[in-house]
Amino acid sequence: MTEPQVPTAAQPRSPQPAGPETSPHLQRGTLGVADIVFFVAAAAAPLTVMAGVAPLAILFGGIGAPAAYVGVGVVLCLFAVGFTAMTPYIRNAGAFYSYVARGLGRPAGLGAALVALFSYNALQIGVFGAFGFFSASTMNDLLGIDLPWPVYAFAGIAVVWFLGFRSINFGAKVLAALLVAETAILVLLAGAILIKGGAHGLTLDSFAPSNVFTSKMSGPLGLAVAAFIGFEATAIYREEARDPDRTVPRATYLAVGFLGLFYTFIVWVIIQAFGSDQVAGAAAQNPAELFFTAMTRYVGTWATDLQRILIITSLLAALLSFHNAITRYAYALSAERVAPAALGKVHSRHGSPWIAGIAQSVLAIVVVAVFAAIGVHPYNQFFLWVNTPGVVGILVLQAVAAFAVVAFFRRNPATRGEGRLRTLVAPASAGILLTLTTGLVCKRLDLFTGAGPVVNWTLAALTPALFLTGVFVALRIRRTRPDVYAKLATTDID
Repeated sequence: MTEPQVPTAAQPRSPQPAGPETSPHLQRGTLGVADIVFFVAAAAAPLTVMAGVAPLAILFGGIGAPAAYVGVGVVLCLFAVGFTAMTPYIRNAGAFYSYVARGLGRPAGLGAALVALFSYNALQIGVFGAFGFFSASTMNDLLGIDLPWPVYAFAGIAVVWFLGFRSINFGAKVLAALLVAETAILVLLAGAILIKGGAHGLTLDSFAPSNVFTSKMSGPLGLAVAAFIGFEATAIYREEARDPDRTVPRATYLAVGFLGLFYTFIVWVIIQAFGSDQVAGAAAQNPAELFFTAMTRYVGTWATDLQRILIITSLLAALLSFHNAITRYAYALSAERVAPAALGKVHSRHGSPWIAGIAQSVLAIVVVAVFAAIGVHPYNQFFLWVNTPGVVGILVLQAVAAFAVVAFFRRNPATRGEGRLRTLVAPASAGILLTLTTGLVCKRLDLFTGAGPVVNWTLAALTPALFLTGVFVALRIRRTRPDVYAKLATTDID
């Protein structure tokens, strides 16, 4: 049975003096709407998602692939409606953990926390494989520098640790620059294609019902879902946001809206570049080169070389965004005495959870070293196999969080003024659709991993196993440390 929670909107808190080595809290009032949007949009790595994954969506789903991004964007907007309605009642940086605990009870909340920590770590650490792979190939092709991929992966870990160690405001500026650069190169390509009229003129065939409502669309839907991973992390930055009750909802809607419209537009444009009747064949011939071929054809080789460099910076931006999300989850759990106290230490100058940052970076070093030692391919195996359970975990968390919103508002009459659309219709619809989407993704894990059923189902099983472990730990805390249990997800972090 879940415990009733008293809904109280978060109140502003006055800063407290910092100690000589650590301050008691993160830097408050630092991030605006644009800063948070940069964090979560950068985590999605738009350039990498478009150049590296969108060709597969076209290959599997045909010219109707752009509609998959629209559909997923609509579902996530429904999710955002309920997610943001609950924002004023969540006081810390726990995000999924806090939402689920307040709605479905503390055991479910701690289960969600373990899944979130694992999923964001899997997503972040797996991307180091892609970062090493693209860095090694690009440096070799453009500069003739031939170094193994782990060298670049370890260098990436060091850079991400340093940027995460610095203030959150500094990290926001770095991500802003990187996100603008990767977006600009895609806009440049799109503009050139539109100006030249594509291969055979511009059409809207991609949105014709006959191309959208087909059995082939299951593949693009699964890939489109993965393209949005990270947007829900807006709530993680609540403590560091200016006027969080306004900033977090606005950042969430802007992030979902930007990603959905931008993805849809770019995928549609790349179809125009090759023509509706030829793009699937071009994608089948070499999906990894589809965007590079278009860039060379419509803009020039100089832009293609720049695009290859910007994919590396796109991955770096995603790595930093996930690193920040992980350290703030660890900070929230430490402050509530669930995780080791050291993970909650905040640097007195930079206001960052620096011990948690070190711990996450060390974990990344160990995982990269192990995979490098056993000789796996950095992209086809390391990146895809490690990322896949992270994608499944975040999808499950989104579905559970949507149902938690419904439960929270149904159980607390004092919040009924929020309206049924925001507290029932939208989150319940999102929960159902996200559950169906999760099942679809699990059914088609081979699209992500290229592996067989044994590997795929093992990866998928990690999420329920971790969730149940968190529930067990919460029940044990309730029995052995009732004072700690009673305060989970209900108090300010000061």
